[in-house]
Amino acid sequence: QVQLVESGGGLVQPGGSLRLSCAASGSVINMGWYRQAPGKERELVAAISRGGSTNYADSVKGRFTISRDNAKNTVYLQMNSLKPEDTGVYYCAAALSYTTLLAGRISSWGQGTQVTVSS
Repeated sequence: QVQLVESGGGLVQPGGSLRLSCAASGSVINMGWYRQAPGKERELVAAISRGGSTNYADSVKGRFTISRDNAKNTVYLQMNSLKPEDTGVYYCAAALSYTTLLAGRISSWGQGTQVTVSS
């Protein structure tokens, strides 16, 4: 099973930026980021296939960008114009197919990193 290790979370003011990173222990085809806000279900934020196809939640389109470095087995989430409603634990995820990644049928989860947007 692939091990995923996230980094880059923290506290930021509204309108600020953060960059999350997720390093995989092996070659992973389909990766993404989910988040879970207090009292809410875990939801897909962004996903990227090995070929570079991407999907975003409507709430983050135009503000977040997912990218990957296949040579480093690492995926990134650049988060700009952050809002208080972006607060939550962000989880890196990997799946065997892009369809299952988007459907939440995840093969491997990271440990999660806290993102707090507050003044």
